[in-house]
Amino acid sequence: MSDEWTSPDWMYRETKPPDNSAYFENLTHCIFQAGLNWKVIAQKWPNFKKAFNDFDIGTVASYGAEDIGRLVEDKGIVRNRNKILATIHNAREFERIAAEHGSFQGWLDGIDKSGNYEVVVRRLIDLFKHVGKSTAHIFLYTVGENIKYDESVLGRRSRRD
Repeated sequence: MSDEWTSPDWMYRETKPPDNSAYFENLTHCIFQAGLNWKVIAQKWPNFKKAFNDFDIGTVASYGAEDIGRLVEDKGIVRNRNKILATIHNAREFERIAAEHGSFQGWLDGIDKSGNYEVVVRRLIDLFKHVGKSTAHIFLYTVGENIKYDESVLGRRSRRD
């Protein structure tokens, strides 16, 4: 068995996500992954896709109380109410960003990254719920941005293993 870390299939390292929904799904993955075992999230991810309508931004942005109740009760996903609410809020932000900038990638490309992405990290933290500095860095790394990130942190085993 090799000790070399390889990136999971959901990470875009050599390419960029193909559309806004793929960026949204990736951000959601990073948020739900935070603090949890990577294998648990990987096993549950097909359930997440189904529960969140394949991460269709317009659909998730329109979720209301009934949808929140459904998600909080869904044993196939991580039933963290705050992360579920954050996902709905974040879908609405993705809609707003796409309306103003044409796409999430267009918004991202319009930010000055000369300071090693710290401006981008700050904007992600300010716009999106349940995104802190580590989650923002991991998200940028996993969507193929040229941010420097220590891969050993990504491969680190959770205390809950």
